Amino acid sequence: MGKTWANSGPGGGGGFGDLHLELRGTGLRAGLMDALRDAVRNGRLAPGTRLPSSRSLAADLGIARNTVADAYAELVAEGWLTARQGSGTRVAERADPRRADQRRSGSAPVPPAPERWRSPFHPPGTHTTLHPGMPDLSSFPRAEWLKAARRALTTAPHQAFGYGEPHGRIELRTALTEYLARARGVYADPDRIVVCSGFVHGLRLLAQVLRDRRAGAVAVEAYGLDVHWNLLAATGLRTPALPLDEHGTDTGALDRQGAVLLTPAHQFPLGGALSPQRRAAAVDWARRTGGLILEDDYDGEFRFDRQPVGAVQGLDPERVVYLGTASKSLTPGLRLAWMVLPRDLVTEVLAAKGWTDWVSSALDQLTLAEFIASGAYDRHVRNMRLRYRRRRDQLVAALAERAPGVRVSGIAAGLHAVLELPPGTEREVVRAAAWQGLALQGLDRFRHPDTAPGRDALVVGYATPTDSAWSGALDALCRAMPR
Repeated sequence: MGKTWANSGPGGGGGFGDLHLELRGTGLRAGLMDALRDAVRNGRLAPGTRLPSSRSLAADLGIARNTVADAYAELVAEGWLTARQGSGTRVAERADPRRADQRRSGSAPVPPAPERWRSPFHPPGTHTTLHPGMPDLSSFPRAEWLKAARRALTTAPHQAFGYGEPHGRIELRTALTEYLARARGVYADPDRIVVCSGFVHGLRLLAQVLRDRRAGAVAVEAYGLDVHWNLLAATGLRTPALPLDEHGTDTGALDRQGAVLLTPAHQFPLGGALSPQRRAAAVDWARRTGGLILEDDYDGEFRFDRQPVGAVQGLDPERVVYLGTASKSLTPGLRLAWMVLPRDLVTEVLAAKGWTDWVSSALDQLTLAEFIASGAYDRHVRNMRLRYRRRRDQLVAALAERAPGVRVSGIAAGLHAVLELPPGTEREVVRAAAWQGLALQGLDRFRHPDTAPGRDALVVGYATPTDSAWSGALDALCRAMPR
């Protein structure tokens, strides 16, 4: 049996969110049991973690419900899991193997912290934007967020209202540890997580650390965001561009750079996933040269037509920095993101963050922690997957009917699509859309300066408009397309 990824969620028959599993071998039940044992043994599924219902997990894996139920029952009998009426199936309360491994290896815990642009989403002169990188802000779960905030405030310790610590609130780091391990295959513990104020904030801290380590360059993808390249360049780091093809970024082209910035689960903006061979090549490069992989998992929760792709960080947690954010799943207005760091990088990142750079609200951190721990985050992500998938399908259907010459790609996951255009028409289409009050961005907008011009295309963010504006935006987009 090959690799299988399960994404059971509250919306799918009683499960409790995403569960990232890798099944091996030929027997379904034995493979599932081995995968669950491994996840518990290596600490990725912590004691007390609630598992999806047998119905949800069976549906996600494409196997019989009895197979899952039998596997659960046997693991309960072996002591790996517990099952109680009304409480579901959970990981048994065992000693945390990560702590045991740490004691056996003699490694010391992470030391305490040392003491010491005009918005691109609403351009002038336009009424609606289909720029990528923004969720539907009207879908923010206000009622559920308010409930979580009330619960967080009610139970918050008094010291939560003080200055805190540069790591971020322990409640949020603990909730993220469980969620990232379960849903994204990330190996984490609270001491390795640093909360920051958005992805760019985290990247700035990492750039400072890399500069202090005398890294001369951070390799980047041939297409991406100029704000990231400019930030790295402003720190004194070069940003050589790696070529892209149908297998993703060519990580075999890595040389003696100190680090590489990748979007492996869903390349931005082209939309593909980094192939397993190139993931392995990147990790081999990092081990061989002592380099770091900076993994930008900007919209990893949103996938539609494929099994979820796990994080590269799970292949080597000591050579990969995992960066995640609430900007796409909830709203960028929260200004909350997180880094899961190699153990030897934590102290340096905290020193770079310093005692004056705490811009993430403790109250927002406490609320997000409660939002995740209660299952509300999983429910929201599941609901938004369905809404965004409907929009994507409507986009594809409308273009097939009204602009059949336009090919759509990069849509198996994420919140944007790439629309392939006839050669030489990209700027013309962007201008035609602007005349109708619709802001679009061409693919060339995301091309690295060292990359030769490529094909003509649009990068369309179909998540951005509100529900009431979506129909009109889609109609205006179709009118602007070449026939």
